[in-house]
Amino acid sequence: MKPDFNKTGGLVPVIIQDAVTLQVLMLGYMNEEAYIKTQTEKKVTFYSRSRKQLWTKGETSGNYLDVVTILPDCDNDTILILANPCGPTCHTGSVSCFNMQTEKGFLYKLEAIIADRIKNGNETSYTTTLYNNGINKIAQKVGEEAVELVIEAKDNNDSLFKNEAADLLFHLLVLLQKKGFKLADIESVLKERNKTAQ
Repeated sequence: MKPDFNKTGGLVPVIIQDAVTLQVLMLGYMNEEAYIKTQTEKKVTFYSRSRKQLWTKGETSGNYLDVVTILPDCDNDTILILANPCGPTCHTGSVSCFNMQTEKGFLYKLEAIIADRIKNGNETSYTTTLYNNGINKIAQKVGEEAVELVIEAKDNNDSLFKNEAADLLFHLLVLLQKKGFKLADIESVLKERNKTAQ
């Protein structure tokens, strides 16, 4: 569904969100021409209110916003774009124009990094080596990391405990890749369990 540009005087606000982490990256404005260009080229293009012209985010810095999904809101006068940023979004060098970066959602970014390393087959990568060793070796590593986490849970070294928890999550993500699943699949199971528990 195309946004109603007439309803808003020719410009609609556009919220950009990281497609992987769901971090809010920036807010801009589009006229109909910018919207069509964004749809066609799959790179976010805004209308600059100060310069009175179109500008594609990243055309000078190289930090493009590659479009994944374009979603109009319920009133058809605001757009949400899920995008993959090719570098920092803000001109200051920050990930977000709102001067914040959250760790929430990083597991999805890590999942994408793991998938990329497996796909590109960099043989020097621990991830690739582990993945190529097969399901038994990956499952064994998950078991080892789980035991190490249990051991650290009984002690009082918070740093070691957090590191073992991180190791377990990393190896679990590799195991999910090997089994052909994603973190979202496991979240769906937990979501269903929560529905039945209510």
